[in-house]
Amino acid sequence: MEQILSQFFDFFGMPSIGLPAVFISAFISATLLPMGSEPMLFGYISLNPDLYWTAIMVATIGNTLGGMLDWWLGLMSRNSFESLKGPTNSRMQRWLEERGPKMLLLSWLPGFGDPLCLAAGWLRLPWLPCLGYMTVGKLLRYLTMTWLLTLVPNSFWHQLGHWLHII
Repeated sequence: MEQILSQFFDFFGMPSIGLPAVFISAFISATLLPMGSEPMLFGYISLNPDLYWTAIMVATIGNTLGGMLDWWLGLMSRNSFESLKGPTNSRMQRWLEERGPKMLLLSWLPGFGDPLCLAAGWLRLPWLPCLGYMTVGKLLRYLTMTWLLTLVPNSFWHQLGHWLHII
């Protein structure tokens, strides 16, 4: 895996130190595992402000691919479920199907976005529009969260580091 990521970053001419961690944390945080990638991204950008857009794009790609993994898992579980139980048509399913892939603009929401990606696959929503809306939503997430974190004074982060060091 390390060699694949190294080749990926070499191909695009990006530094390989730090960016793989941003990518992996963004990918994992898009799955149903409870983990946030914003601290890793913000830390990387704080240390490498000249790579702001590169880091944002790497995090967006990683998080989107993790969301598409959720979509695929939803699709596979639906296929397995139907082979055992037959088709379903609940009120919630109809509500989500009416809104379609556009709902994945909300895939960045904590606690709601990951199951939403899973539901999109379960409902067999078309993957390409899902990918597009998911990418836009996750890009807006990283831009917003990074911008909000930059509004916090550096003195706060230094004091927080000091307190954590004491603990």
